[in-house]
Amino acid sequence: MNILHLKNTPIFQQLQIEEALLRLDKRNFCIINEGSAPAIVMGISGSPSTLINEERLAQTPIPVIKRFSGGGTVVVDEDTLFISFLCQADEHDFSPYPEPIMRWTEEIYKESFNLPEFHLKENDYVIGKRKCGGNAQYLRKGRWLHHTTFLWDYKKSNMDLLLHPPKVPDYRDKRSHDEFLTRLSDHLPSKELFVTSFKKALGKRYDLEEVSIGKLSHLLEEPHRQNTHLVSI
Repeated sequence: MNILHLKNTPIFQQLQIEEALLRLDKRNFCIINEGSAPAIVMGISGSPSTLINEERLAQTPIPVIKRFSGGGTVVVDEDTLFISFLCQADEHDFSPYPEPIMRWTEEIYKESFNLPEFHLKENDYVIGKRKCGGNAQYLRKGRWLHHTTFLWDYKKSNMDLLLHPPKVPDYRDKRSHDEFLTRLSDHLPSKELFVTSFKKALGKRYDLEEVSIGKLSHLLEEPHRQNTHLVSI
């Protein structure tokens, strides 16, 4: 498993790297990115008018990005922790479908967090009854991607840029963002210790090799379908 550990890389650039690795590479990767400049990230089929408070966004503008995968809408910033897996389906003993993939990642994260109340709830990672991480996936023949956005911390003003989405998990039960979400910083001693624990858990399952972003930059220049793009509001 190749590890690409980034810090404060803009989420737009991270998504471009992920899309290139998904379409042009056949190696297994885990990408860790500690923080990004503020942005709103939507799934490929998301509609800004139903997901974003456009009046508030006009007052405090930040980029709006459509990623190449499905899933919900998130606001990210310097306190967001991103972890993505890009893997060859035939190198794992579970079916390359959403639930088996999430169950596989759940086990790795359970060991990393060492929090009894951490678990997978519907399509989210939760601590108790509150969401701490959201997931999105892209499945293609022979290869899949699973990316997670963890809330190490968040600003309420950023969350207020999002509307209450038309489709929500049942367990949200009409709760506001503040009632529905929890910060990992309220449960773990430090981000650095968590990342170290995560790499240790992953290292029990794979031989890990750290790679630099410089060794992957050439992929962004090669022709491939590039669905990650900025959205005008």
